[in-house]
This record gives sequence, structure tokens and C-alpha cells, in this order.
Amino acid sequence: MRSFPGPALEIVDRMRAAAAAEPARAIAFQGSPGANSHRAATEARPDMLPLPCFSFEDALEAVKDGRAGHAIIPIENSQHGRVADIHFLLPESGLSIVGEYFIPIHHALMALGPGPFEAAYSHPQALGQSRHYLRARGIVPLSHADTAGAAAYVAERGDPTVAAIAPALAAELYGLTVIEHNVEDSADNMTRFVILAKDALAPGALAGQAVMTTFIFEVKNIPAALYKALGGFATNGVNMTKLESYQQGTSFAATTFYADIIGAPGDPAVDRALEECAFHSKELRILGSYAQGRARG
Repeated sequence: MRSFPGPALEIVDRMRAAAAAEPARAIAFQGSPGANSHRAATEARPDMLPLPCFSFEDALEAVKDGRAGHAIIPIENSQHGRVADIHFLLPESGLSIVGEYFIPIHHALMALGPGPFEAAYSHPQALGQSRHYLRARGIVPLSHADTAGAAAYVAERGDPTVAAIAPALAAELYGLTVIEHNVEDSADNMTRFVILAKDALAPGALAGQAVMTTFIFEVKNIPAALYKALGGFATNGVNMTKLESYQQGTSFAATTFYADIIGAPGDPAVDRALEECAFHSKELRILGSYAQGRARG
């Protein structure tokens, strides 16, 4: 926790103390105060106490250790794709997805002085989402652990030739001046977050709601394995809204897939589709069923 830049530590310590007093109400997020994950935590769970963590692993560990009741983690962005390593971290955490939340992303260029700027610090996702803006101005992108932490780092350095790309809130928290708002390359910039807890939601908690289910499965290393594993979703009319592959280990012999479907176990069509997928897979594990944060299809 002490890896945060100096200007962020006082705020971090204050938030940590509040969360420690009521850990069941705490919601852990990755990044410094003022990051988009901080904003997502306060908007998605306004009754909870935001707990800043330096890394995604730290945020997940806070829930596992009982220092927080929930964690909120970005999983994908409409412009820059999935968040790196998250497909490995979620299954390994042992936590269950109990909700999702979408926020529009707006980045601001901020600094101590008016410029010109040699470089700008930010999270790799934010740098990727603003790459055309930076390139057009000859500003070198430099990676940092999170957006708001980059703003705190720029404030700590005291160098007027470097800037940060972060939410405008970070400029207020760390005494920087917003040079320009909305520096993201596309106005259609949305990030999806998932909310995690130790225990999965009870099926009754989702009654009458539009529901998503997230799961992972590893196909058998045989011809047409994926085709066979997915066939049950088509024949049972279950809508799969997301399917991504990633490798585990170094054998490259079989692929693990991350998937989202509309519906939940208990629905006969979903049960049949998952049963067929499991039959043609080496492993299938449900990561959670939860209410849709926004309508699909």
C-alpha cells in the first residue's frame, strides 16, 4: 500500500482507516484515489467505502482476506479491448462475480504548468485510448500503474514539462491544472467493470431480472472441440455475448475460453447448454451469475 505516490498517501490512509472500521462495507479497487476505478466504486456502490489498492491482485486479496466485502475490477474497454491479465486473475482469485457496471471514460491532460510537454504518464489503457492525441502533439507516452497515480506522480515530481492523462477528479485531488478535457481519441469510450465477492449470489436474488453468466472452459485437444462445446448454446437458443481465448502454461496444446451468456443456471435451456459444453471440455467453471448492468441484444 505504501507504493502509492506521496501526494496520494494521505488520502489512501484516510480511506484505509474508514474501510478498516467497517470492512464488510468496503469495496476494493485498483489505483490511486481519483482513478476511474474509484469513480466506478462510488457510483456502483454509493453506500460502500472505497478502499484503494496498488494492484488488481491487492484488490482481490482484500476481499479474500476479509478487509473488504467487495472488489470492483475493470475487465474490458470498448476501444482498447480486455484489461491485461484479468482473465487469469479472476479464475485464480476464487471470488464470484456478483455484478457489473459500465462507465463512460473521459480523460484529461493535466500538469503543473501550461506546457509544452515532453511526456505524459498514465495507465497503458488510457495511453492506448489517447494515442492519436499524444502522437499529434509529439508527447511521449510513459506507462504508470494507474491514471490517478500518474497524476499524483507528476505532482510529486514537480517537473512542468511532464503531464498526466487521468480523470479530471485527479487534478482536483493533487493540485494539477487541467490543460485539456476529453483527450480520448473516441467519444464512444466505455469500460465494463465487474463486482466480486467471496460468495456467489443466491439464485433467488436474481429472480425477475435480466441476468448474465460468466464462465471459463478448457476445450479438449481434439478436432472440432470448440465447435462441439459451443453447439449446445445454438441448439438451446442461449445467446453468447462474449467469447475470448487465452493460453495457460507453455504447452499451447489446448486453449481456455472466457465466455458471457445471457441467462443463468436454473433455466433449463442454460442448464442443457452448459452440460453439453462441459461434456466436450476438460473443465468448465462458472465465475458468477449477476444482473445485467446494461441490456444486451
